[in-house]
Amino acid sequence: MHSMLMITSILGADNCAAALANQLGLPVETAGSRKEGLARLRRREYTIVVVDDAIADSDPEGAELLWKHAGLAIPLQLNFAISGTTRLAREVRAVLARRGQEQSLAMRAAAVAVESKLRDTVTGLLLHSQLALNEPSLSPELLAKLKTVAELAGTLQLQLGHAG
Repeated sequence: MHSMLMITSILGADNCAAALANQLGLPVETAGSRKEGLARLRRREYTIVVVDDAIADSDPEGAELLWKHAGLAIPLQLNFAISGTTRLAREVRAVLARRGQEQSLAMRAAAVAVESKLRDTVTGLLLHSQLALNEPSLSPELLAKLKTVAELAGTLQLQLGHAG
C-alpha cells in the first residue's frame, strides 16, 4: 500500500496532510523537522517522501541524510510556502504514475529476459535429449526416460511458443 511522509514545519501541515490523504486516497504522515522525519524513516518505509524547500535549504546536509534514509521512497522537494494542497496532490499523482510506469516497464523487461533464458534452456534440453535418444545400445529403461524428457521439453517449448 502506498504511503506518504511530508516533512515540513509549516503551520497547518496536519490539515494539509488530511486533505492530501483524502484527495490521493493514501495515508499521509507529517514530520515537523528533519530529525523527526529521520526517525519516521527509520521506523517504516514510505512510497513517497516530500520535503519542504525551507527544511532542505536551511540544512543541505540534513536533507541529504533524509534522501539517504528514504530507501525506495520517491523523493520530492517542494516549496510549501507557495504550493497549495492541489499542486502538491498533482505533483504526487504525477510522480506515482511515473513510478508505476517505470515498474511496469521493468517487470516486462524482466519477464522477457526470463522467458528468453527459459526458451534457450528448453531448446538445449530438447536437443540434447533427442541426441541422446539416437545413441546406440540404450537400455529400454533409459530409452523410456529419455523419451519422457524429450516429450516434456517439447511440450514446454510449445507452451512457451504460445505464451509469447
